[in-house]
Amino acid sequence: MKVTRGYKTELDLNNKQRTACLKHAGCARFAYNWGLACSQEAYRATGKRPTAIDLHKELNALKKTDYPWMYEVSKCAMQEALRDLEKAYKNFFRRVELKKQGKWKGKLGFPTFKKKSKGIGSFRLTGSIKVLRDAVQLPRLGRMRLHEHDFIPTTARILSATVSEEAGRWFVSIQVEEEQEQLTPPATTAIGVDLGIKTLATLSDGVTFENPRALKHAQKRLRHLERQKSRRKLGSKNRKKTCRKLAKQHARIARIRKDAAHKLTTSLCKNHALVAIEDLHVAGMLNNHKLAQAVSDSNFGEIRRQLEYKAVWHGVHLVKIDRFYPSSKRCSACGWQDDEQTLADRLFTCHECGLVLDRDLNAAINILQEALRTTGSSSGSHAYGVGSSGLLECQQAKLPTLK
Repeated sequence: MKVTRGYKTELDLNNKQRTACLKHAGCARFAYNWGLACSQEAYRATGKRPTAIDLHKELNALKKTDYPWMYEVSKCAMQEALRDLEKAYKNFFRRVELKKQGKWKGKLGFPTFKKKSKGIGSFRLTGSIKVLRDAVQLPRLGRMRLHEHDFIPTTARILSATVSEEAGRWFVSIQVEEEQEQLTPPATTAIGVDLGIKTLATLSDGVTFENPRALKHAQKRLRHLERQKSRRKLGSKNRKKTCRKLAKQHARIARIRKDAAHKLTTSLCKNHALVAIEDLHVAGMLNNHKLAQAVSDSNFGEIRRQLEYKAVWHGVHLVKIDRFYPSSKRCSACGWQDDEQTLADRLFTCHECGLVLDRDLNAAINILQEALRTTGSSSGSHAYGVGSSGLLECQQAKLPTLK
């Protein structure tokens, strides 16, 4: 089967290349804003919205007279920006239809103008793109050195290249299409995962993944920089320096959070044949103002997204348990349910069989047991051995069966 993947790595740019990238990003941002303004004006006048192809033809006609500086960059930057605008409109109208059906809650996300003050942004290129061992060759930009060598495959079919800026550092993401055989899981075990705030993940076999809490640990530094920024004069160079420091700090927080999510999801998909998780309603959890920041810092949504595509890559069966399943309140040994349990109770005590177990571990075992039940797998005689000693026979086109 064919798999589409993205390989993102940092670029080592000189001053000339950095200036060229800034021009490309600026033209892409301008084309997006210009296309959005033209679409709104055309809709008010005729009730119809022009397509990305129509906007690109009109923009090409204006290049010679109004925007001659666009000839300094690749035409793909503007063309792909207008395609992104069309995709943004389609997503907006899709959410409008879901809203009418009662299947969408929250903002509809009408396309908005991009501001340079919010970030330099990115641009996407297509066409003649070549990947070498230590460099990548892009249209109009030429050969650009890669910070990491032998990372991007040189034999795969290249679809596009996206160059982006983040806190002063430039990155390139190469989207490729690779041929991959139908994989079988490297392991034969099943595992249940309970995501949390204090501990990022507790597995049903007792293994835990610590939560780095990057945002919480950086709060003191962020507050200091925000106060320093508020004291700087608007438009001054010192204010811009402080803004760059803030951007670097936020980028570091994002990298730590992303690294923890990748390590967790990769470990789960490489070492187990069945992974069971809860279908958490993250948007609803964010409504609790006391836990909203901690939930956002834990990155639950990103962990689920990574598990979904990595499970396909590694041939792992991913099972999502209903969010209303009382995994934390049910005894994993006898099934008794404690309806009076609160978030402050970190130990689960069963009043029927006397089981005393860590709350998160008990929830992880319950998640695994429910996954095995819903998939039709047969469980062993001992409830606690389901996550650690159960073996799976993974066959093609069949669900894993526990022996």
